[in-house]
Amino acid sequence: MSEIVKKPGRGRRIILWRHGQTSWNVERRFQGTTDVELTEAGLGQARRAARLLASLRPDAIVASDLKRAADTAGELAALTALDVTHDEGLRETYAGVWQGLTHDEIIVRHGDEYAAWKRGEPVRRGGGELETEVAERAAPVVLRHAEKLPDEGTLVVVSHGGTIRTTIGRLLGLEAHHWESLGGLSNCCWSVLGEGARGWRLLEHNAGTLPEPVLGDDD
Repeated sequence: MSEIVKKPGRGRRIILWRHGQTSWNVERRFQGTTDVELTEAGLGQARRAARLLASLRPDAIVASDLKRAADTAGELAALTALDVTHDEGLRETYAGVWQGLTHDEIIVRHGDEYAAWKRGEPVRRGGGELETEVAERAAPVVLRHAEKLPDEGTLVVVSHGGTIRTTIGRLLGLEAHHWESLGGLSNCCWSVLGEGARGWRLLEHNAGTLPEPVLGDDD
């Protein structure tokens, strides 16, 4: 994983922001790469979060091209006057026949596969992508845009829960079977990675409020 940690010490920051609520989120349906739009509540979540994130003065925004992420990113773009770069590499995990099924339906129809995935085994859920394959396509997108930042610059990445989790795991250099230890993100919440002397650090996870400075011996 050493190729993931590059040029430490510039003080850059990456905010990985999950999209707002969709109807499939409410129904607990696996979305994957299905292009589901935001609900009115999800749009409201995006607007609220955008007001907070705009105060961090981001330098760039990159987003998945799926509508739920693109529309979430658009709310921040409207406040910051930044252009949004859309990249399909930031899409959610493709999960084949799981897509469109509810959580309960997946357990009934694909229970062994689901259990193996939760144990941390490499599983192509529904015949789709491995989590490591998601990280392999998404993490380089994030790094490529982070490399363009000025010192102390901030990049906002608007993506999906599973993609964000695997990307964080890869950027932190965690082994893939440990990625599940990173809890999920609520709709329109975000995680923050900061650049330190030894590479990227997880500063905030599943946050919905602005980051607070760390006051103590581990700042």
